[in-house]
Amino acid sequence: MADIHIHRDHALGLERARQIAWSWAEQVEAEFGMDCSVLEGETSDTVEFTRSGVKGTLIVAPDHFELQARLGFLLGAFSKTIEAEITRNLDALLSQDAPESGAKKASRKP
Repeated sequence: MADIHIHRDHALGLERARQIAWSWAEQVEAEFGMDCSVLEGETSDTVEFTRSGVKGTLIVAPDHFELQARLGFLLGAFSKTIEAEITRNLDALLSQDAPESGAKKASRKP
């Protein structure tokens, strides 16, 4: 099994971060056949996503996104490619807001 961990700081606030997270969830449902559900909270939300060989969460906070995913044995061999694709998709969604909101790209945590 392989684990993926991606952290991105932003300055969007919770409402806009929710919109981006929901866009991301719709995108991974359509492109990768994920089943996503959103658990809304007062100070943050959690997007749970799953499909055969993948299970994870995306924490949506007013100032950051935190993605954790566990890949099964077969997909684990492609973990670097999968991580790069997730990172590219999330960064693309965040960059759409960068000029207006001052969102900043943070380094990935190991």
